[in-house]
Amino acid sequence: MKIKNLIVIIAVSVLSSLSTYYLLYKDKAEKKVGTFQNTEPNYRTKSVAMYSDGVTNFTTAAAISTPAVVHVASSYTHNTSKSREFYGEDVYEWFFGHSKPQGFQRTPPKQQLGAGSGVIISEDGFLVTNNHVIENANDIEITLSNNRKYKAILIGKDKDTDLAVLKIEEKALPFLKFANSDDVKIGEWVLAVGNPFDLSSTVTAGIVSAKGRNINILKNHSKNRRGNTAIESFIQTDAAVNPGNSGGALVNTKGELIGINTAIATPTGTFAGYSFAVPANLVFKVVEDIIDFGEAQRGFLGVNIANVNDKMAHELQLNQMEGIFIANIQEGGAAWNAGLEINDVIISIDNENVKSTAELQEKIAEYRPGDIVKVIFIREGKQKKTNVKLQ
Repeated sequence: MKIKNLIVIIAVSVLSSLSTYYLLYKDKAEKKVGTFQNTEPNYRTKSVAMYSDGVTNFTTAAAISTPAVVHVASSYTHNTSKSREFYGEDVYEWFFGHSKPQGFQRTPPKQQLGAGSGVIISEDGFLVTNNHVIENANDIEITLSNNRKYKAILIGKDKDTDLAVLKIEEKALPFLKFANSDDVKIGEWVLAVGNPFDLSSTVTAGIVSAKGRNINILKNHSKNRRGNTAIESFIQTDAAVNPGNSGGALVNTKGELIGINTAIATPTGTFAGYSFAVPANLVFKVVEDIIDFGEAQRGFLGVNIANVNDKMAHELQLNQMEGIFIANIQEGGAAWNAGLEINDVIISIDNENVKSTAELQEKIAEYRPGDIVKVIFIREGKQKKTNVKLQ
């Protein structure tokens, strides 16, 4: 009996010791890990690290993105019969930073030079940049962040989104991964990476100021048989972007690509607090189309649309002044075939809310002809849904 009691006492003592050790070890481990639950040794864990005073650390995102952003130099033969002096009067060139500031006069020579930025999106040398950086170019030269130079070939371009895809012959290149730009939040920290004023590998920081911004800069440069087909749903930021940044990367704190820096709004030709980037989701789709088909494949709803205003919201019995008003429908078009009608208000595409015409155009532009999208809309104060096969 005494032996059994002794065994019980020893067992209790061992268990007590083990329990105490576990609690102490657990407490130390929790203090060591802190708020970081994911301890995998990759850049996604490191890139969201914070300094001890709570300030966001951009160093990892900058280290990931700068090697994948290149300098793009293009040259083309100018038609001297149409030569003129540049004072920055051409709105398109002025907005994108091609013209020199007011007071700098020049007569275009026979050979024109352009400069901008580009982003490597695959290890085998595919790059994306803005169409206006390389438009009409006879020769395109790419300079990497390590100063190695390559001749690039143009794979294809899309004026509707001001994007172009280039290719250089090289392997094992650093490249950026695409983020889901739908997940980008207003107020989120971002970095703009590019080559402003030919200053290579320049990084600036800011926040996302707005999404789905339409600034009507592309509409006069993408007209075709369908009329104006430009797609503008820019991510607006206050990260400093200047001439030469066009085609460069807008990245999140993980070093992932969330947009291609495309334009600035400015009265002077240099940064004035507003810059605009094509969202990564739209970039990915256009790039994929160009590589696979040689051009962007664009699906159409077959509707004329407008943003909902206060008067419409009252007359159409809407709870919120949001959504896209269908003003007209093409007979036999995609929307017509799906049962949509004039005065319907579209509020969602494939379970993604759309609050403006710019957001609707961006979402539809992410699909190809023949794709089926689920459309949720309001009709006579009631929510309905239908499936639309894009044409």
